[in-house]
Amino acid sequence: MSVTVSSFGTYPDGREIKLYTISNKKGMEVAVSDIGAALVRVMAPDRDGNMADVVLGFDRGEDYLKNPSFMGVVVGPSANRIAGAAYTLEGIDYKLDMNDGVNNLHSHKEKGWHKRLWDSVAEGNGVAFTLEDADGNLGFPGKKRAVVTYLLDEENALTVHYHGLSDRRTILNPTNHTYFNLEGHASGSIEGHELWLGASRYTPADEGSIPTGEITDVKGTPMDFTVSKKVGRDIGADFEQLRFAGGYDHNWIVDGWDGRLRHFATLKGPVSGRVMEAYTTLPGVQFYAGNFIERQGGKGGAVYDYRGGMCLETQYFPDSIHKPEFPSSVFGGDREYDSVTVFRFC
Repeated sequence: MSVTVSSFGTYPDGREIKLYTISNKKGMEVAVSDIGAALVRVMAPDRDGNMADVVLGFDRGEDYLKNPSFMGVVVGPSANRIAGAAYTLEGIDYKLDMNDGVNNLHSHKEKGWHKRLWDSVAEGNGVAFTLEDADGNLGFPGKKRAVVTYLLDEENALTVHYHGLSDRRTILNPTNHTYFNLEGHASGSIEGHELWLGASRYTPADEGSIPTGEITDVKGTPMDFTVSKKVGRDIGADFEQLRFAGGYDHNWIVDGWDGRLRHFATLKGPVSGRVMEAYTTLPGVQFYAGNFIERQGGKGGAVYDYRGGMCLETQYFPDSIHKPEFPSSVFGGDREYDSVTVFRFC
């Protein structure tokens, strides 16, 4: 196991952007950067042991300062959507950036955690990224400290460990927004990928992708991935939830969630034979099929486009601050945020 560091560009204030490369004895390689605590590269084996990069991203750190689709980055303090770009916590009203119609998406598109330069240190078989966030920044109370650690083991498992502290109660709901394509990052549509989700329920949303508060069974609907199927099989079905979101972009509820690590997804690339198993301690996962990826240049001259990658964003449910029936994403004081998500390549 080794970790090396190299220059990855220059932040607008002149600081160096770093790229850390973690390698194991099986030849798997993961590259992460302090720009947005981003997952930049994952070299994973196919059925014959041939390596390919299976995550979408960019060749230069500076490109992550554009990144309209949030490729690879850690989104925070609050990922996903908050209705009305406002909320009330402990009797105080807070306003957020109205950047997704009348709602808030991913805290702030230009000033969120995904465009900050994190402090970083290599440690053992991984890298820890740390960020300090001021009280009230972007509309979130409390002086906050977030740590995101990437660890690669000899069994080709990439662990992402999140830890958050705040001196006041606040919303903490970070996620990693990596787009996976198990045939290789430049291989086009992921509709042929086969997906299983250990999630027999989901949270339906309105036309603005805000959960209605309902919890609904997937059985008998195109939202059912409890038996593995191709992503593209039902994505164009005449089903209101798919029409609203232009395809899959919903929160599924992890079956049996109790805060322990649970297997919630298995993704297969049928051409390469690559398999990725995913595990999390969190209650939800936003499966996003890349319905709104803007045509753009990526690594090695690749062109990314519509449904060229898919996300499995582990999370507390969207808009949970307005839904007391959902698991709470309010942390701070003596309630520390802590979660683990694992992506294992088989």
